Amino acid sequence: MTDRRMTPATDRVALSSLRDVMMREIYTDGEPARVSVPVADLLAQPDGARDRQLNFGADVTIIEKRGDLAFVQAVRDGYCGWIRQADLTDQRPRITHRVSAPATHIYAGPDIKQRETGFLSLNARLSVVGTEGRFAQLAEGGWVPLQSISDGFASDPVEAAESLIGTPYLWGANSRQGIDCSGLVQAALHGCGLACPGDSDLQRAAFAEVEDMRRGDLLFWPGHVAMVCGDGRMIHATAWQMRVIHEDIDSAIARIDAAGDGPFLGINRPGREEISF
Repeated sequence: MTDRRMTPATDRVALSSLRDVMMREIYTDGEPARVSVPVADLLAQPDGARDRQLNFGADVTIIEKRGDLAFVQAVRDGYCGWIRQADLTDQRPRITHRVSAPATHIYAGPDIKQRETGFLSLNARLSVVGTEGRFAQLAEGGWVPLQSISDGFASDPVEAAESLIGTPYLWGANSRQGIDCSGLVQAALHGCGLACPGDSDLQRAAFAEVEDMRRGDLLFWPGHVAMVCGDGRMIHATAWQMRVIHEDIDSAIARIDAAGDGPFLGINRPGREEISF
């Protein structure tokens, strides 16, 4: 069965690459666009629930426009869904940096006393066109602190995940304002330049199962994922505490099993497939 989350097609329009795979009224090569707001919801249906979120600077391919929404496929992980057209722009200057801090503000000018005009989360993609003092100027307008951005990827997914400790749990979310279990894992791996699907079942299917447990491995339950930190601990975004926390692995396995949310499904090791900056 085709997984709608990863299928770039609506009930009437599909990407041209699917021409010999599924029947649709219209086939299109798609239209490139970029997320222009701090965080945008990706909906399962035009009037449906949030599946995931896309952060500022995420590139997408528009497949169909319908009313004030557009059906898109995210370039980085292939996830598909409906997004507000107002949250997209056709302006796509060259990406030079990413937000490397858990979050940062956009300022009206290169001064911390200036009024903030926006909020950006870890891994937001930026086009820096200049610097002044301790600030970088964005092509889209506004300034961000140089301390909060990087022109490269991090090296340790666990450290990237741990930078989001305390972030509120929010189902289907992908930002410092709110994040869920699979969003945390994806943010950690993307922050290190590694490919990662958006949902926990897709992550489990994408990565090889292993017997031994190492730092950075992923632990899976039905509908849930955590990352191994070492020393018997894991990190995860959990509705149990409604935030990103550390937890003892053995205790977590027992607690989740006792709550009827098990069983523990096993350990998978993220691959080394790289993503573009």
